[in-house]
Amino acid sequence: MAGVQEVEVIQKVEMIQEVEVIVAHTERTTLRVGDVFLKVDGNQARAAREVEAMALVPVPTPEVLWRKPPVLALAAVSGTVLGRLGEPSVASAAAWGAAGAAIRTLHEAPLPPWPGPGLDKLSAELETECDWLLANEVLPADVVTRGRQVAEAALRPWKPAFVHGDLQITHVFVDGDRVTGIIDWSEAARGDALYDLATLTLGQPERVGDLLAGYGGDVDLDVIRGWWAHRSLVVIRWLTEHGFDPFLPGCEVDVLRSLI
Repeated sequence: MAGVQEVEVIQKVEMIQEVEVIVAHTERTTLRVGDVFLKVDGNQARAAREVEAMALVPVPTPEVLWRKPPVLALAAVSGTVLGRLGEPSVASAAAWGAAGAAIRTLHEAPLPPWPGPGLDKLSAELETECDWLLANEVLPADVVTRGRQVAEAALRPWKPAFVHGDLQITHVFVDGDRVTGIIDWSEAARGDALYDLATLTLGQPERVGDLLAGYGGDVDLDVIRGWWAHRSLVVIRWLTEHGFDPFLPGCEVDVLRSLI
């Protein structure tokens, strides 16, 4: 029969859970321990904004368990991601439609009190990154030049909406035809609603119709394509410097090539 100390040791061992590294780079690290996500962010203003954004938005978000800078603890959301960049989404048309309806709800919410990047900043960012891509011969000149021309369609005045700001396909969780959670709100701000729609469908052009069926309204597809090009061009340097590969099949470089 096990003694008291042996029982305590067994209980402690049973409580040990595997630590999974979700994202790790010089700006942020996200770990998963069981049903808890621990986000370590060196920018505390950004982390505070994420917490505030989740408290404001009228869509499902992770529960904030606690925050002790530089760590933010969030509960895992149920369901599975809508898809992954570089892979065809296996989610149903209804799931994509539900995502569109949730995004419409977000975009119609009262604006957050803080601004997002304006047209001048986004235009300057595009110019800087295109110059870097050309100077370092990262991509053929025709790909950069044509991609930049496509991106210009997105750089026009827009009516500000409450946007997620980084609505990657892995940031939306669904269960059947129901959205169960939208994660990673650190870039939430006032911005162009079509940027969110474009970010979610990056590399998934065949699902745009399903998304818009739930979102509703008239959407300029040239602007969507413009944001695909803009996002792909401006993130290539950051991705390569932080351990990601934009040249993987179906990812940013392939998206650019598909637009020219």
